[in-house]
Amino acid sequence: MKNIRLIFVFTFLLSFLAINVSAQTTVIKGIVTDAKDKDPLPYVTVLFKGTSIMTRTDADGRFTISSTASHNTLQFSYVGYKPEFVTITPAQSQEISVKLMPEATNLNEVVVTAGKRPRYRNKENPAVELIRKVIDNKAINRGERYKAIEFEQYERMMFSLSNLSEKFKKKRIFRNYQFLFEEQDSTKIGGKNILPVYMEEKLSQHYLQRDPDKKKTIVLANKQVNFDNALIDNKGLSQYFERMYADIDIYANNISLLSNQFLSPIADASPTFYKFFITDTIKTQQPNLVELSFIPRNNTDFLFEGKMYVTLDGTYAVKNAYLTVNKNINLNFVRALEATLNFEKNSDNRYHLGKSNLVVDFGINQNKGGGFTGERTVAYTKYKINTPQPEQIFQGDAVVVAPEAAKKSDEFWASSRADTLSEANLKVYQNIDTLNNMKSFQKTMDLVTLLFAGYKDFGPFEVGPVNTFYSFNDVEGLRLRLGGRTTTALSKRYYFETYAAYGLRDEKWKYFLSGTYSLNNKSVYTFPQHYVRASFQRDTKIPGQELQFVQENNFLLSFKRGENNVLLYNDFYRLEYMKEYENHFSYNVTLKKWTQRPGGVLAFTNFLDGQPNLIDNITTSEVGISLRYAPNEKFYQGKLYRTPIIDKYPVYNLRYAAGLDDVLGGDYSYHNINASIEKRFYLSQLGFSDVIVEGGYIFGKLPYPLLTIHRANQTYAFQLRSYNLMNFMEFVSDRYASLNIDHNFNGFFFNKVPLLKKLKLREIASFKIIYGGLRDENNPNRDASLLQFPVNSEGVKTTYSLNREPYMEGSLGIGNIFKLFRVDVVKRFSYLDHPVVSEYGIRAMVKFDF
Repeated sequence: MKNIRLIFVFTFLLSFLAINVSAQTTVIKGIVTDAKDKDPLPYVTVLFKGTSIMTRTDADGRFTISSTASHNTLQFSYVGYKPEFVTITPAQSQEISVKLMPEATNLNEVVVTAGKRPRYRNKENPAVELIRKVIDNKAINRGERYKAIEFEQYERMMFSLSNLSEKFKKKRIFRNYQFLFEEQDSTKIGGKNILPVYMEEKLSQHYLQRDPDKKKTIVLANKQVNFDNALIDNKGLSQYFERMYADIDIYANNISLLSNQFLSPIADASPTFYKFFITDTIKTQQPNLVELSFIPRNNTDFLFEGKMYVTLDGTYAVKNAYLTVNKNINLNFVRALEATLNFEKNSDNRYHLGKSNLVVDFGINQNKGGGFTGERTVAYTKYKINTPQPEQIFQGDAVVVAPEAAKKSDEFWASSRADTLSEANLKVYQNIDTLNNMKSFQKTMDLVTLLFAGYKDFGPFEVGPVNTFYSFNDVEGLRLRLGGRTTTALSKRYYFETYAAYGLRDEKWKYFLSGTYSLNNKSVYTFPQHYVRASFQRDTKIPGQELQFVQENNFLLSFKRGENNVLLYNDFYRLEYMKEYENHFSYNVTLKKWTQRPGGVLAFTNFLDGQPNLIDNITTSEVGISLRYAPNEKFYQGKLYRTPIIDKYPVYNLRYAAGLDDVLGGDYSYHNINASIEKRFYLSQLGFSDVIVEGGYIFGKLPYPLLTIHRANQTYAFQLRSYNLMNFMEFVSDRYASLNIDHNFNGFFFNKVPLLKKLKLREIASFKIIYGGLRDENNPNRDASLLQFPVNSEGVKTTYSLNREPYMEGSLGIGNIFKLFRVDVVKRFSYLDHPVVSEYGIRAMVKFDF
């Protein structure tokens, strides 16, 4: 569920523009071969003559190119071959075969023997020997060899709707939006018409120093399309695209793209996963170059295909590279991907990356229909090496934004861009501003906000979320709820939220009211947060249920397995202070008074002088502090939650709470410490693992509701952080340590199985273990004066400690089902003798991945 808003951000304009393809499109498919030996030619440049509409043949020599404009000639060009021009018929779909004639050159005598094509192997393969020399020289060809580097970087990220047709543009629904279609561009992949809808430009100065390592980035200028709508987090959108389109370092072992890791063609292990071929030598440049082509051994793995040009001056540096992916790759929604890297010579005759361009074409349908095209261009200029840098440059934060960075004039950008922009691309800023001010577009976005975020905007106040208006459970019965909150249209400093709910079976009212004051004159959602908040909540809660990115009263969570007749009626009084810093360290100080009363079949009972004694409620007063550090964290800020954009960086949490006896009615004194570390580990072609290590300890004598009630899940949804075959309130501890591993193989094994690999499924495995226990002073089995563990409606005990053995469960799952679903078979390994438990279960979740 946490990725649904990111899916919407990626496709919200498709909701507004229902794309289709006109029959007037010219579509050319074909194959290009060598005229003499009849072998297919990979990566031949194909374009409509006199235009920039271009594509390239794949590793099998095949291509597809299209255009809605009228063109009658295709041009084919390839290093070492004569250009070829082919006449085509506009506005039709055609298939052609093209044969390229090698250019006449003086060649040494070559002996050719006919027969069966030899099997590819690494041994005694000159192409593999060459790539091994490139690998051996990676260290001296990377910037790490310099003591100091500085350069200016221009970066442009652009997203566009693609495959627009004339018929589509003339639809009645777009009568008021014709200004959008006045000027369009065409993609570099297949020549599809595109309509730019998002663009961001950034100009920054970079300083790097070795021994000791130091980095400094000064953002000199930044310009971005801004969507004036509360649903869209403009900064989060920028960070999400930045994560998808990360920098391409071909010298690294792994290249991060679209939230996945691709093995570089010059990774240490590349000869194991790639096939290499020497396809040309270029002697018109100094130093001479070798054209080295490569294809994946398995075309569904996360690998590139393409070619690179390697210098023959003894350094074996990469001078240029062209990367693409096979059409069968296990990558979702990607129709095509092309990356071009151009390197420039330094003063010491080494090479640095001068410009990179990455274009990705997305679509629901692989071959037709509308979609999105994203392009990121990065240019590096004013490159200096080994120039001493003043120490004061590196003082302060590693990334600094100049005060007037977002206010640079059009004249500044025109003179500072290291790459030219077309008129159609430049108009995107003006077009989106015009859209934001149009009443019809505002109404459309208001409806979309209701559908995707669950809120109906009424200006200073919005009502929602709608998915909590109706739910049900065994204790409250049918539960009705209505609520809402203020918006920045009322105030940026003051923020109020409220709801009221009523259960038809328990006939009790529940309600919530909170008030927040922002201390930095920003919205309380804006990073970095700095606010004080006071709130009161009277509501129910299932002990041990922890939800992430989902409302407690979400209608879909009403469906649960097993018995669901235990909950608490809680009164929460809270006062909290929140402070975040730009380096993503934050702390939260909380003062809380909590009164909890049993509900359903739950009862608070102990024994005094051998007689049962019912206790009406438990009241605690608590002061706590939470510390969180998430270096380099990026996230998308939604209406209710921040959705992390997961990367390789760890997240640290440390929480401490102290119970205050005889303060504000508190009855207990205790100390509770909890710590966790979570991190994603990338394992190249073997996928990635999400790992969470957590532990806690409670000091003091307490009734079980104040101890750690371990996270359980009785819904049919697979939950990453909870124990999916553990019942609510099944285990309680005053000390524990846990390990949670969720590994995605990204189809590494399924990709090797014929036929099965066409489904592009992905294997997933998880394992969870928790050690815990209760000291005798907190164990009601040892002390009758403590609250006794609850029993079910049949009088059978349902809550236990973990003193006997750890709780363990694991799962094997299949992901990427219809590109959206994950289904796991979960097995419970311990405590199988407990009542109403299952050894096996099937759980599912919605999971959007590229």
